[in-house]
Amino acid sequence: MPVSMLYQQVSIDAEVMSGTPVFAGTRVPVQTLFDYIEGGDDLNEFLDDFPSVSKQAAVAVLEMAKHTLTTEKVLHENFA
Repeated sequence: MPVSMLYQQVSIDAEVMSGTPVFAGTRVPVQTLFDYIEGGDDLNEFLDDFPSVSKQAAVAVLEMAKHTLTTEKVLHENFA
């Protein structure tokens, strides 16, 4: 999936959850996915608990995080 498509899976709108990044078309904060993973739950558990989030959207957010943390240009722009 092209990087630009990955970013379409996230919405930031001051009118929705006070601007917290959420999965597009939902009120589910992206942070919740990372909280589940950090807590030892797998992706399927998250998807079962938040049926409004598609597997495609969740995987895209994980890919976006991967891209951000493994792309040298992005790392240098944000962490150098």
